Amino acid sequence: MHKHRQRHIKTHLNIEKPAAKGQHLLHYEPVIHDMIGMAGVTNADTVLDLGAGRGAITFPLAKKAGRVLAIENDAAFAAALRQKAVPGSNVAVIERDICEAYLPKEPFHVVANIPFFMTTFILEKLLDPPGSAFQGAVLIVQHGAAKGFTARQIRSPRLLKWRMWFDFELVKVVPRRHFSPPPQVDAAVLRIRRRKTPWLQTQHHHAFGGLAEYALNEPALPVCEALAGIFTLVQIRHLLQHIRVERNTPVCMLRERDWAAVFDTMREKVPSYRWPKATTKKRSAR
Repeated sequence: MHKHRQRHIKTHLNIEKPAAKGQHLLHYEPVIHDMIGMAGVTNADTVLDLGAGRGAITFPLAKKAGRVLAIENDAAFAAALRQKAVPGSNVAVIERDICEAYLPKEPFHVVANIPFFMTTFILEKLLDPPGSAFQGAVLIVQHGAAKGFTARQIRSPRLLKWRMWFDFELVKVVPRRHFSPPPQVDAAVLRIRRRKTPWLQTQHHHAFGGLAEYALNEPALPVCEALAGIFTLVQIRHLLQHIRVERNTPVCMLRERDWAAVFDTMREKVPSYRWPKATTKKRSAR
């Protein structure tokens, strides 16, 4: 632990608790067609439909994509999907829990109405590490979750890491009446795109994770306090002048470009043995 700040480091898991197990099946076709259009997939692309259900997204998607992998854990839904997928089609039905599904090694996209209670787990599976083959996604998630992922304030170390390599956009709200059975809250279309120019190089993913966990341990702290123990007071003063941020600005208000500058300064000015180490570990969604 750094001498200048002896506070407990939290893990910030932010796990969504399921109101009820099961999938809320999207049945409103205009939203489905909008999602496929937003994804911009072509007949050269491999696309995953996670939690495919009855195939409301799977089969319209198959008309645009080169190959669709429909992952569905429910045996009855999986059987129905196989019946609809004619022999020789570009739809492959994979009857497997999303937690245990293998992701393609070649570049792939995701278009899916994912189980709400698995949102954080699924994003972690897709986005960690940022150098994986995942290219982008158009997802149905809870409206509240979508607002959190796209908020101006970045309070979660995990979300900060994701946003250094990926752009998150809340595209539109999807009313609960468009699902069967209807969820207790409205949903939203969340678009995730790999940044053409990421804020950091992929090889720095783990080191940046340590910085993110340390600095966002208490997101409301002023920047100068949140970074104490990593930088000297003089280094902090020069850093804040460089990124044009007041010393009492809450650290959660830093933008991605500011975090890139903080990390670059740490790499240049701070011996590596003093860098904070990442503590967050992968977890089960269950």
